[in-house]
Amino acid sequence: MKHSAWATAALAVSASVVIAACGSSTSSAPAAGSTSSTPAAGSGSSAAAAGKTLGCMVTDTGGIDDRSFNASAWAGMQAAQSAGSGITVKYLQSTTQADYVPNINTFISQKCSIIVTVGFLMGDATSAAAKAHASQKFAIVDFSYTPPLPNVNALLFDTAQDGFQGGYLAAGMTKTGKVATFGGQKLPTVTIYMDGFWDGVQYYNQKHGTHVQVLGWNEQTQNGSFTGDFTNQTKGQTLTQTFISEGADIIFPVAGNVGLGAAKAVQQADAAAGSQKVNMMWVDVDGCVSAPQYCKYFITSVQKGIVAAVSTAVTSTASGSFKGGNYVGTLANGGVALAPFHTFDSKVPTSLKNELAQVKAGIVNGSIKVATKSPA
Repeated sequence: MKHSAWATAALAVSASVVIAACGSSTSSAPAAGSTSSTPAAGSGSSAAAAGKTLGCMVTDTGGIDDRSFNASAWAGMQAAQSAGSGITVKYLQSTTQADYVPNINTFISQKCSIIVTVGFLMGDATSAAAKAHASQKFAIVDFSYTPPLPNVNALLFDTAQDGFQGGYLAAGMTKTGKVATFGGQKLPTVTIYMDGFWDGVQYYNQKHGTHVQVLGWNEQTQNGSFTGDFTNQTKGQTLTQTFISEGADIIFPVAGNVGLGAAKAVQQADAAAGSQKVNMMWVDVDGCVSAPQYCKYFITSVQKGIVAAVSTAVTSTASGSFKGGNYVGTLANGGVALAPFHTFDSKVPTSLKNELAQVKAGIVNGSIKVATKSPA
């Protein structure tokens, strides 16, 4: 699989995360802005040598090259391998949800030091395995447990916060007065982004007396548009074309690889118009790194610090400081953030940049309440 270039790039720019406790345990990760070189991607050894740490990752169905949460998690695994002496990493791909349990069990039988599972849909399979194998250490991206599991480092991110910033930015940048968002599947870790985006637009309207509309999602009713998976780019392209035909000029897909279809639709719309009139935002990671061919269309990306969080889970296992429990990344601790504006830096008005900084400060100090109906 051609994943080494993406993993290296992701490490170079991924927002690092200091995870704040959400429960009885605490944990930390590298300071924001830290970087790490990445070794050539590979599957690693089949078993951990004596005194060594074997980090094993099970992907969700989006796959290792989804340019989103799976790819970010793998970049975090590789960062741990690069940073930690004696750490070797490997992964197994899940083609369908039926692969979750067999893949986890394969790694249990291989005596992995820590098994990292990726995605909300793996929550039940991970819980069952963790309860059945109390001495096996796990980490899971985008899921938490009530009560917390002592052998699972559950990594969650409050993306309603930076989603709110993204919505505020979109409302300030739209020329048509219509923006759009859609998801891959209707999961809490998807709709939390969409809730934040929707609320950010409403907040902009409240502050500016405008009436920017959000197509594709309504936070109040929890109804909206979903393609049904995180892989079918054609569905993303078709849905985005519909939004554009309805007048939306900024699109925010929360759909992993499906978002590449949205980017294709944006590119085609602008080519047909003879000018760049439709733009978008990427999700999870900096789109200008994960999909550089579409960078000119990305106003920003609404990110979460998966790379550093996963890396910390593995390196803490190697150092003997692993702690289970539920953790959340926020704007305050750097676990979620907007990416740089890149080619849009000169196009985003200084006044809007200043407002975004004020919005961030308000969210951090609690004067701006960011609520989400997502159970995540």
